[in-house]
Amino acid sequence: MAKLYFKFGAMGSSKTAQALMTKFNYEEKGCKVWLIKPDTDSRDNFIDENGRVRTVLRSRIGLYADAEAISGDTDLFKVFESRGGKAYADVIICDECQFLAPEQVVQMKDICDLSDVPVLCFGLRADFLTNMFPASKRLFEIADSITEIKSICKCGRKAIVNARFDANGKIVTEGAQIELGGNDKYIGMCYRCYRNLINERKKEMNHGH
Repeated sequence: MAKLYFKFGAMGSSKTAQALMTKFNYEEKGCKVWLIKPDTDSRDNFIDENGRVRTVLRSRIGLYADAEAISGDTDLFKVFESRGGKAYADVIICDECQFLAPEQVVQMKDICDLSDVPVLCFGLRADFLTNMFPASKRLFEIADSITEIKSICKCGRKAIVNARFDANGKIVTEGAQIELGGNDKYIGMCYRCYRNLINERKKEMNHGH
């Protein structure tokens, strides 16, 4: 039976590159891939020569591919079935899956179980305050396979936290859970380095008052 896969890692752990390489590997074997990502992440979108908005999955190492933007109220199971199910795609790959609605994770599980099509989700486990994204929590609860894409902090330990920084390079200690950004705004780091920066920042802020 097909499985629902969750492959998670910190910022900068090459999740998008792995998603795109997985797509390439499937297509090399003649498989049809439905590549999707939540429309929350519009960083790499652009207007093409025909005036259409193009949704692109782009990795920091230069790999990219067209993808379909999925809104939070899209029923993925219904869309997949309406397009022909297995005749439409042999596999579904979703990047930035942490931005999905939790019920969409259930819909992807239904695609695996009822349509026998594998779904591979790539994304973050937790936000900049180490709180789990709702969709990631649901994936931990019902995914058939969970794999960590490992990366390291600059100190050499494993990176598990997605620290957010402001325009002045100061670590951010509060704010909305979703705020798009790349290397300019987020750095994957170990929990110890993250805590040290948070504590330093709090001391600065207390001295400022």
